[in-house]
Amino acid sequence: MTLIKSISGIRGTIGGNVGDNLTPIDAVKFASAYGTWIKQQRDKDNYRVVVGRDARISGEMIQNLVMNTLVGLGIHVIDLGLSTTPTVEVAVPMEHADGGIILTASHNPKQWNALKLLDAKGEFLNGEEGAKILKLAEGTDMTFADVDSLGKITINDAYIDLHIDEVLDMDLVNVEAIKKVNFKVVVDGVNSTGGIAIPLLLERLGVHPVKLFCEPNGQFPHNPEPLKEHLTDLSKAVVKEHADFGIVVDPDVDRLAFMDEKGEMFGEEYTLVACADYVLSKTKGNTVSNMSSTRALRDITEKHGGTYEASAVGEVNVVSLMKKNNAIIGGEGNGGIIYPELHYGRDALVGVALFLSLLAEKKMNVSDLRASYPNYYMSKKKIQLTPELDVDGILSTMEAKYAHENLTTIDGVKIDFSDSWVHLRKSNTEPIIRIYTEAPSQNEADALANKIISEIKDIANI
Repeated sequence: MTLIKSISGIRGTIGGNVGDNLTPIDAVKFASAYGTWIKQQRDKDNYRVVVGRDARISGEMIQNLVMNTLVGLGIHVIDLGLSTTPTVEVAVPMEHADGGIILTASHNPKQWNALKLLDAKGEFLNGEEGAKILKLAEGTDMTFADVDSLGKITINDAYIDLHIDEVLDMDLVNVEAIKKVNFKVVVDGVNSTGGIAIPLLLERLGVHPVKLFCEPNGQFPHNPEPLKEHLTDLSKAVVKEHADFGIVVDPDVDRLAFMDEKGEMFGEEYTLVACADYVLSKTKGNTVSNMSSTRALRDITEKHGGTYEASAVGEVNVVSLMKKNNAIIGGEGNGGIIYPELHYGRDALVGVALFLSLLAEKKMNVSDLRASYPNYYMSKKKIQLTPELDVDGILSTMEAKYAHENLTTIDGVKIDFSDSWVHLRKSNTEPIIRIYTEAPSQNEADALANKIISEIKDIANI
């Protein structure tokens, strides 16, 4: 199967051979490298790391391996148990911890799991820090604690509630307006921790949640990536329940997508557009998203008098550019909302609260809200990689082929045409080339993607 080592952590499929998959030995090795890196950051008597997981079947096993490895390094662990990625990110600074680990493979299927690594600010590691950990994992320069200096594990299962408290305390979350509307919302929690956190948040906001796949047992009822083709059950439930809209999150609750009252997708690209529209209407400022995200965010930002810029793909890259540009909101077009008032991390709970505030104040339904935004259509396709494929060579050939167009090469190759674009890049989390396109119609977006895929296959002779 697969083991992917990157600056943001280690991700792989459970079982199989050491070094080729995410086996117990690999989990211990990378946890040891991370713990060693934590201790290298500063010399102190006590080190603390927050650990939480999504509801994957392998989660408890991997978490126990990781926590006890940290204990063996003399590091104290705050065990959040079933949690969300943004909840762990919020918990790290609240606990004055030295870092955090989230056990989740995000949108990957159930056979996958991963160690996502955080720094003392509760933010993902940058490239330099991640590279140090990968290097440590390759060697044996790791010293474990003696028997009198072992760490301890402290269980704290209150952090989802504390996270919700922080969300409701944000200045722009209009709790009173939301409660007056008496929204009814269907929640697809993909049988992971979103099924815990999102209904709790909605209830605190006076919203009636209708739970769909909200049992956190790790048995994903559909492909966990929140795309239209995976959400037919949610679409039917929204219509059947006469709900105001539907919510779907990925297994670790950092991606968020909405479905309108007719059971049609709002578009995960437009999650950030809508939340940014609300925030920018209240606070003037700039925005950032990654290169694979819709142009609609640029349009909305400029409408409100702000400046938009695009980063390389990856949350750490978006956050870095947001800090540089003092962006007041940003994120990724996959439904990831980053709102620095709370923390620099994608957070579906923040997105839900901002979206509900926008709807409550505008007094309009979700389909009308979507119709009020610039209309772009995206196609998201991929080509499976095999070991013999020269991906860099393929991208270089495509770059040369389209050298006469507006090109950006900070992350793969992005080709900007007058009314459309295509972004080609090797995924950091899966053995694939991603081909994202955007155009004024779905047919044009699909046709552009298919044209590019055909050209890549001709180059690669596949």
